Amino acid sequence: MNNYSTLAVILAAGQGTRMRSSLPKVMHCVGHRPLLGHVLATCEAARVDQVAVVQGPDTPAVADYLMRQAPGARRFVQRERLGTAHALLAARAALEEHNEGCVLVLFGDSPLVSVETLARLRAALIDGAAVAVAGFTTERPGGYGRLLVEDGHLRAIREAKDCTAEELQVRLCNGGVMGLRADHCLWLLERIGNANAQGEYYLTDAVEVANRAGLKVTAVEVEEEDILGVNDREQLHAAEQVFQRRRRQQAMRAGVTLADAQSVYFSADTELAADVLVEPCVVFGPGVRVAAGVRVPAFSRLEAVSLERDAEISALAS
Repeated sequence: MNNYSTLAVILAAGQGTRMRSSLPKVMHCVGHRPLLGHVLATCEAARVDQVAVVQGPDTPAVADYLMRQAPGARRFVQRERLGTAHALLAARAALEEHNEGCVLVLFGDSPLVSVETLARLRAALIDGAAVAVAGFTTERPGGYGRLLVEDGHLRAIREAKDCTAEELQVRLCNGGVMGLRADHCLWLLERIGNANAQGEYYLTDAVEVANRAGLKVTAVEVEEEDILGVNDREQLHAAEQVFQRRRRQQAMRAGVTLADAQSVYFSADTELAADVLVEPCVVFGPGVRVAAGVRVPAFSRLEAVSLERDAEISALAS
């Protein structure tokens, strides 16, 4: 598997008008870390070989963040927003250079994507798929696009409005995140047209193009929350809740005692050693590291501090 190098292209050019903010959508935070930062961190944890980020025009906040936090990532600009396939082609130079291995297409507004999801997409490509699409099963598929699978082969992604009554009963839905074999990637993208009502180039059409060419296309089932996208403040709140639940579970499984887990809030970079006791109503701001044996009193807020073993903390610390 190590012979298959991986390029992750993070699409981060969305305007985010539903956020009703002058801040680029991918710079809104979950766990005191920008959405884009979470995706970058997952790429690093997954040991992705190369990262490219496609940003929108006139987004200096995104460029500044990347220069500080991911100086090795290549930056590209999608000057016209003409769909997801068009956005991916904005990184053509990176795709042309990366002509062997795997290409993972991620979204800068999907902060909960996991290392496991990237590994499963990559494994499907290594196993011979030209295109691998992440999907999730839900009891309420509603308006989600359906993944139509026959004999283990992904035949089509059908938008809900175009589904037959039978297809609407399918509960396997499109999660958006996708992997493509590097040696097929540009060939597929260049054959995606824009003959649709919006006149845009959709990455999902790569499934149809690959099927017509007789290439293997597969669906990879993942958890729904793994590919949760953030388009408005309510979804931002939902992503925050999932993130906090995951971090609480991670802390407790690592030997941390949370006296009232639901009332403890973490930052993405919080580090707690085993045998730390966290009392109720504690907020960990950015830059906190706590060594073993420390008791964090109730109603504390900590930020930019490193606490050594057996440190004494006054309540309401700031």
